[in-house]
Formats: sequence, structure tokens, C-alpha cells
Amino acid sequence: MEYRKLGTTDLDVSALCLGTMTWGKQNTQDEAFAQLDYALERGINFIDAAEMYPVPPETETQGATETIIGNWLAGRGCRDKVILATKIAGPGLGTVRGGKGDFSRGNIETAVNESLERLQTDYIDLYQLHWPARNSNYFGRLGYTPDADEADPMPGMIDVLESLQAMIDAGKIRHVGLSNESAWGTMKFLELAERHGLVRMQSVQNPYNLLNRSAEVGLAEVFHREQVGLLPYSPLAFGVLSGKYLGGEQPADARLTLFDRFTRYTKDPGVRATEAYVALAREHGLDPAQMAIQWVTQQPFVTSNIIGATSMEQLKSNIDSETVALGDEVLEGIEAIHAQGANPCP
Repeated sequence: MEYRKLGTTDLDVSALCLGTMTWGKQNTQDEAFAQLDYALERGINFIDAAEMYPVPPETETQGATETIIGNWLAGRGCRDKVILATKIAGPGLGTVRGGKGDFSRGNIETAVNESLERLQTDYIDLYQLHWPARNSNYFGRLGYTPDADEADPMPGMIDVLESLQAMIDAGKIRHVGLSNESAWGTMKFLELAERHGLVRMQSVQNPYNLLNRSAEVGLAEVFHREQVGLLPYSPLAFGVLSGKYLGGEQPADARLTLFDRFTRYTKDPGVRATEAYVALAREHGLDPAQMAIQWVTQQPFVTSNIIGATSMEQLKSNIDSETVALGDEVLEGIEAIHAQGANPCP
């Protein structure tokens, strides 16, 4: 397993990160333990969670994923072997703190303390803002529409940095990052941190895959020049890029079979592109899912690629992607498909 520096920190994280959002809904605690044991054995030292997990979010299950991870850490006694990341939910989510959550100092402190309790640890290595607390185009929303009534977001961003700095000073978190963030938001947080002597954002966790390469526009240069790591999620576009949904297939217990809310990658442009990528992989004797994952992992601005699985078979295959070589013909084929319909699922 390859290891890479997280931002400007001294943390060496595995090039593959274990995502956890199915634990507590699609996966039982025993299944999650098996995944964690196997991932650690294979060299994955980076685990990503969130206070709102599992997904889809529900009040009844909120926090279950962190609780499972905490039980594993306590049972295995291996806290020193893993780099643990989690997130505070952004404003507007009714399943966390009764929908009254925001990034105020009180809410950040409460969220950190509750995550620490569920995770059964004294500190979180990477604490992330799950989505912005301002008008912005995230979660696939196309375009940006200014809100004439919106207050200047920068005072609130300074407050967030001060609150996160307080948590660092208290020893409860080590580093901080962003998620579902724009180039403007990333640069502004970096600027404000430098100007006010506050904690620096070390990473951005955004969607990035063969169907959604929007991170390459604007953000990629930020990642490179500012030493901010991309932690891409959905490298398989909710499993779509494995090809298992092609032809109208609905595999039993698969995410898109169980939850009809996830339609981002299943509309006609995405299906057509997926057909082409799957055909390309098979033409070169590659597993479509492994090709898609490895293509993300080897991008120069990617720090750690967040993979998730609902079965051990999937997890083993996903981790095995690290050994897959993508030759020039494959890479040229990927670019040719992309040129025919860039970012069909932004």
C-alpha cells in the first residue's frame, strides 16, 4: 500500500481510505468489523466517517456508524494504528440535533464531543465540515445563483476557524478539512487562516470519478499549489461504474436498488458514458470497477481515494485495484470517452 502526506501535516495516509457510510444500515456491526480488520491487514490506515452516517440519514440511526467504529477501536485496541476522520453535518439536516445544527462554536463543540464519545477516543485526526454553511453549489447543483439577502459569509467562516482552533488547542482534534466545497470556499478558508493565525484546512472531500471530473476545474490547481489534499468520494459513482446496473439491472441489496433517492449517476448521459467505460475496461481485460478506482487513485492531486463496500468480495476487489496498471491505451481511451461528454453527472 502506498502512503501519502495529508496536506502539510505529518500524517502519512494510505492511498485508499475506508469509507463507512453503509455501516449501521446496509451493514451490521459484525460485517463492519470484518471490513475494518481486512482493510487494516491490507495496509489501509485511514478511516472516514461522519456524525450523520449511515446514509440515507435517519434520526433513528444517526451516529450508528461512529458507534460501530468506536466499538471496533475499543475491542481491538488499535487506535494508534489508524488515522481517523469524521465530519460535522452542515446546516439544514433534520436528523442531527433536531435540524438546528450550524457551525456555531457551541454546535462544533457539541458535535466534536459527541463524536469522541461514540468513537471511544480522545482525539480525531481529521475533522471536516460536511458541506458549506453558505449559499453554494454543492451536491451536484448546477450553476451558482447569488442570494441578494445572504449576509457576508466571511465573518462566519472566521468564527468556524476560531471554533476549530479551540478544539485543536483542547487536544480534541488534530487537523481540519472541508467537504463538498468549492474553489472559492477553499481559498477563502486558507486566506482567513493565514491572515488570522488560525488552523489551516488540509483537505477537501469532494465527489470525483469518471462520470464527474468537475474537481479538475479550478480545484485541482488549488490542491496542487496550496498543498491541500483531495479525498475523493464516490469513485465508483454509487457503484454505477462497476457496470452492475447496466441494462436496467437492479441487483438485490445494492444501494441504488434499495434507495431510489440516488439518481445522480443513473440518467441517460451517465448511462451512456458508463457503457463506454465498461466496454473499454473489458476490451483490455480489466475489471471495470478496478479501472475506475485506480484511475482516481493515481491522479496527481489525489491524496487518498475513499472506497466503500457492502460485501467483503467488493472490498477485496476494490483494494486489489491498487495493483492494476492502466496502460497508455486505456488512459487514452478514457480521455476519448470523456471528450465525447465531459462530466455527464456533475
